[in-house]
Amino acid sequence: MTTRKASGSWEGDLRKGKGKMALGSGAFEGPFSFGTRFGDEKGTNPEELIGAALAGCFSMALTAGLTKAGHKPNAVRCDASVQIEKKGEGFAITGIELTAEGDVASIEAEEFNRLADETKRTCPVSKALAGTEIKLKAKLRQPAQ
Repeated sequence: MTTRKASGSWEGDLRKGKGKMALGSGAFEGPFSFGTRFGDEKGTNPEELIGAALAGCFSMALTAGLTKAGHKPNAVRCDASVQIEKKGEGFAITGIELTAEGDVASIEAEEFNRLADETKRTCPVSKALAGTEIKLKAKLRQPAQ
């Protein structure tokens, strides 16, 4: 079993305080605030990290699924938009829009979309986020001839 670690901390009150998030690998450490999370201030937030985790996992898993199905992917790119909004007394992640694009030779768009839908259900991060609606838009980019 592989275990990955991360940490987060917060100092001060909710609106004027500040936080820090870090990956256990040391590859990222960044500050965040109420304004970067719920407003338009520049900086990171937990939702961005969730989106990056899903986009990375999905891209890798779709590549594996395409390869297993006998297709050779040149590239797979995925973007994730994570929505957070006020719900009652608190906040909730209410949805994630995933946009995937594949550069894959010798595959029909229907098969690409089928494999992308399967990946949305089976990639490890998608499974971890099963309580959040994930909408997928998949597009096959025609490889350069």
